[in-house]
Amino acid sequence: KEASSPSLGKDRADTVIIGGGCVGVSLAYHLAKAGLKDVVLLEKSELTAGSTWHAAGLTTYFHPGINLKKIHAYSIKLYEKLEEETGQPVGFHQPGSIRIASTPTRVDEFKYQMTRAGWHTTEQYLITPEKVQELFPLLNMDKVLAGLYNPGDGHIDPYSLTMALAAGARKYGAQLNYPVQVTNLNFRSDGTWEVETPLGIIQAKRIVNTAGFWARDIGKMIGLHHPLIPVHHQYVITSTVPEVKALKTELPVIRDLEGSYYLRQERDGLLFGPYESEEKMKLQESWVTNGVPPGFGKELFESDLDRIMEHIEAAMEMVPVLRKADIINTISGPITYSPDILPMVGPHQGVRNYWVAIGFGYGIIHAGGMGKYLSDWILEGEPPFDLIEVDPNRYGKWTTTEYTAAKARESYGFNNIVGYPKEERFAGRPTERTSGLYHLLKSKCSMGFHAGWEQPHWFYKPGDETGYKPSFRRTNWFDPVGREYKQVMEKVGVIDLSPFGKFKVKGTDSVKLLDHLFANVVPKVGSTNISHMLTPRGKVYAELTVSQLHPGEFMLVTGSGSELHDLRWIEEKITRGGYKVEIENVTDEMGVLSVAGPYARQVLQKLTNEDLSDASFKFLQCRHLKLSNIAVTAIRISYTGELGWELYHRKEDSVPLYSAIMEAGQKEGIDDFGTYTLNTLRLEKGFRAWGAEMNCDTNPLEAGLEYFVKLNKAADFTGKQALKQIKEKGLKRQLVYLTLETDNVDPEGNESVWHNGKARTIAHVIGNTTSGCFSYGAQQSLAFAYVPTELSKVGQKLEVELLGKNYPATIIQEPLVLTEPTRMRLQRKGERPKL
Repeated sequence: KEASSPSLGKDRADTVIIGGGCVGVSLAYHLAKAGLKDVVLLEKSELTAGSTWHAAGLTTYFHPGINLKKIHAYSIKLYEKLEEETGQPVGFHQPGSIRIASTPTRVDEFKYQMTRAGWHTTEQYLITPEKVQELFPLLNMDKVLAGLYNPGDGHIDPYSLTMALAAGARKYGAQLNYPVQVTNLNFRSDGTWEVETPLGIIQAKRIVNTAGFWARDIGKMIGLHHPLIPVHHQYVITSTVPEVKALKTELPVIRDLEGSYYLRQERDGLLFGPYESEEKMKLQESWVTNGVPPGFGKELFESDLDRIMEHIEAAMEMVPVLRKADIINTISGPITYSPDILPMVGPHQGVRNYWVAIGFGYGIIHAGGMGKYLSDWILEGEPPFDLIEVDPNRYGKWTTTEYTAAKARESYGFNNIVGYPKEERFAGRPTERTSGLYHLLKSKCSMGFHAGWEQPHWFYKPGDETGYKPSFRRTNWFDPVGREYKQVMEKVGVIDLSPFGKFKVKGTDSVKLLDHLFANVVPKVGSTNISHMLTPRGKVYAELTVSQLHPGEFMLVTGSGSELHDLRWIEEKITRGGYKVEIENVTDEMGVLSVAGPYARQVLQKLTNEDLSDASFKFLQCRHLKLSNIAVTAIRISYTGELGWELYHRKEDSVPLYSAIMEAGQKEGIDDFGTYTLNTLRLEKGFRAWGAEMNCDTNPLEAGLEYFVKLNKAADFTGKQALKQIKEKGLKRQLVYLTLETDNVDPEGNESVWHNGKARTIAHVIGNTTSGCFSYGAQQSLAFAYVPTELSKVGQKLEVELLGKNYPATIIQEPLVLTEPTRMRLQRKGERPKL
């Protein structure tokens, strides 16, 4: 055990890290190793106090999230060489791990996960019951149908790991000071921070909150309410088990998913940790309301075996030798949960130079990779790859304590639930963030959850099988979505798009700012365009629609999940560039209705005296007008690719506006449609989506967005120079458009794309899909995919893996269906456009 050093050592630092668990210490290690001088970590009691020291220490390559796999992989590779680098033993065991499938649905899930593992470097195999038994001979095989095996998995001693990272951090020049409590944080006008402690003040260029279950208390010092809650997690350690002691090699870790527990070897005994149901699990809610008790550091909660009895019984059935084993220790300690179990990592919107790495339900496996990820982002000004799912800005004012508690219960209880595509979870819903139409529509449709909002996925008609019925194959929404598709293509449909993120920008430098922010030109007054914000390395940070409503006054619109992610980036640019502009987030005040389909103009024209004809109100024009005497900002644009308008209005006008439109469209057979249909329509038109076809992993040239990128415009927009170099070097991969011959399953995105190689014998994975669906127009499956440039020609035959089977796919000329403006243009030229 190392001696503590209760001193500050200095009064200035580049980065002050608050919290000395494995995550904070990993960040200190990575920043210092990358050459950052003046890294100071402050810990209130001792390193590993809090959740780190009592963790079960599991390490796995497995994760259903595409880029979170990279975090896991980096952590494991780092832990393998840490002892050699620092001279500190870390107690790392790598016997592998097996997830057990004991239902046919679970086997489907494993196949679903395997198709997402094919284009990753980490080893993962779907194995037979015989192989499962060979690797773990003590299992009762009665229920085992298959296993998902990760050979490099295992477990590490959390205390030793943290001490090795600490030794590395010091070796490279970081200061780790403890016991030093942070008592207050003061933001200075120059963007720096004063960090107050009983030993004095440190001035810091930036602060990083890595304070574990104290993270809320740190956030409160600056008026932020981080949605975190401590959960009681128990695990049990047994005495020596003779059958375990007799084994020649260490048992792999098993995860019995139906029994909802993990089990591993601990010396000659077993260690076993369950996740109870949301009704039985326990939250430490008093810490949320009253703060963590002073002095709490390496204490534990009272254990409660009754609470986990059904899991113990399931484990004894699966591993019969457990029946005779004695329990020698039960650990019950706090783990911090965010509402969706994923951590919050990155810079925080609304506060400059304040970063977080908090809410780690699985801190040990995330610590190494997240330390590196955050260190790269801090030093290079952009994230090394896309991890929007852990963006702290995915939460907002709507994330109340009640919501956090309800979600943490659900997330803990659902820890081992089947992970379906298009998954919905219902605890804590609805939040206060409902659109003006929610109460009118909620009984008519299946609602989806988008950044706190409820939004219709698909609508019910008599005879439909209603409700949420998740599946890996086509399910109850398949036919209704086809019906809605026909509605929009042949008549006219209405969709609630209120969850869009909406910002107003104005001021003397507004044009200058947007010219610097976006790769596209700034639209003229009364016009709208689609614009992309790029990172310095030329990756796609965001896609927005930009409308200049009045001279120098703009409305920017982004997807619901990107609202604060994009706002933070823009605010940072404004501050750094000293632009004289005001930006206002009007997301919650404004409703949005989209009306689309061949009769859209006919319906809306009945409600206004303004001329909506094509000659008078062209595609990509915007203007203020009144519909049924309700003020709207109308933009002639539609993500369906059909004739349509987006109508921005005050939230309180949503019901009267919707009612007036529905009333006016009776003769035309108007009806509702939802986001599943919208997704199908946009894919048929070849429209890319941010978060799928483009994000911080992709550049706009490989994504096929050249049309929106004006490399010849005068302004030196962010990413311009990098993009010129990318263009000069040539692209290694390209986004292509595929049709697939499938049966009862459709692509979703992130599936492996196969090609049978030059010898036509060895098929290998060459790329991945980004999104997909069934095309009701073409009556076959459709997907976007990234493939090597040499395999990107139209007509190229490939295969896409879905649920363990490779389906034939062909690259086709995009789009499958021409957009309405393109069809009109061709008609005017006397050509017959394809529908």
